[in-house]
Amino acid sequence: MSAPAYAGGRISFSLAPDNAEDAGLFSSGLRVYSLYRGLKDGDILQLGRGNAARIAQFGRGNLGFIQQRGNGHSATLRQNGNNNAYGIFQYGRHTETDVVQDGDNGSGATFSYG
Repeated sequence: MSAPAYAGGRISFSLAPDNAEDAGLFSSGLRVYSLYRGLKDGDILQLGRGNAARIAQFGRGNLGFIQQRGNGHSATLRQNGNNNAYGIFQYGRHTETDVVQDGDNGSGATFSYG
């Protein structure tokens, strides 16, 4: 009897508005979410084992958060500028996300599952 083949892999998608009006709306949504969850300017929540995360913010009014559920995830978020907002959400196992936001008033989110 043979064992089933392992079909490992990841799926990931990122959302990043391409105009100032949509970016402001998306940023507002992330800020409301952060208020609801009690998150601060930079926040990391990890549930699982072997996860690693880092947030670096250079500027004012930035919001960044990383939420990882599962094992073996890695994520970094670097925000250079003012009033940026970004969320990284990783689930499952062994996903990796690295994001750099340069400039002002940017927003976005990345969702990964492995």
